[in-house]
Amino acid sequence: MELRNLITFIHVAELGSFTKAAELLGYSQSTISFQIKQLEDELGCLLFERINHTITLTEKGRELVSYAHRICALTDEFKESLEEEKACSGHIHIVTPDSLCDEMIRGNYIDFHNKYPSVSVKFTTADTAVMFDMLDHNEADVIITLDSHSYHKDYVIAKEEPLSMHFVANVKSKFAGVKQLSIHDIINEPFILTEYGQGYRRVLDKELAKKSLEITPILEIGRTDMITSLIAQDNLYSFLPDFVTKEMVESGKLCYLDICDMDVEIWKQLIYHKNKWMSKALKTLIDYIIEKNFS
Repeated sequence: MELRNLITFIHVAELGSFTKAAELLGYSQSTISFQIKQLEDELGCLLFERINHTITLTEKGRELVSYAHRICALTDEFKESLEEEKACSGHIHIVTPDSLCDEMIRGNYIDFHNKYPSVSVKFTTADTAVMFDMLDHNEADVIITLDSHSYHKDYVIAKEEPLSMHFVANVKSKFAGVKQLSIHDIINEPFILTEYGQGYRRVLDKELAKKSLEITPILEIGRTDMITSLIAQDNLYSFLPDFVTKEMVESGKLCYLDICDMDVEIWKQLIYHKNKWMSKALKTLIDYIIEKNFS
């Protein structure tokens, strides 16, 4: 049984398409079909049902997915063990929300690069749903979510913690320093929020809907640095994680509002797929993120 046939099988199974797998792997579609047919002949069973240009995993095909991932992981692990004495190296793809990506790159990337110069890192930003889809298709090695608490048997939570969030405003706001405010007091003020339907914005909107309330922002943008900068300049409001606003609050440019009747629970979670092979480079990055970016 050839390893490349198993790798092809994994991609076809995850993408649900011979054509997409061919494009991704750089093969012709006929090569993909031949490799799958060769694998089916070797195993003596049908792995895909092919009906009207649609392919679906058979029961045996679904069983093979898990085994194929384990075989590929063990192969990669053995290859790395042969190079155990060499410097930690590799390429890692991490996907995060916009706000966290900015903080991690500005605060930690140079330090990480200086410690592990042979590990290259690709940062991508995406919504939580897209992140999990990327994990499922092996397009991301690890993700960090800022959202409601997630748990699924297919994912490993390497680290998690509840995230401190606040409604924030300019220090000259009429609500600055006022105790026991209600969400009704500020609901009609001019808000700048992150994009609709994404991360903690989605959770906020869900909690507001429970009270039959809605915030209609005057601006939606994923760049939290721009949001905080605009609030510091004018009578504007937002809902942001404390790690984004802490420095400007401490410097007296922004203030937290004491909203007493909104309970928005947000979690920061570092997650990878259970079938993901834990290379030395990936483990190194995960350990570094836990040390630097979690309490």
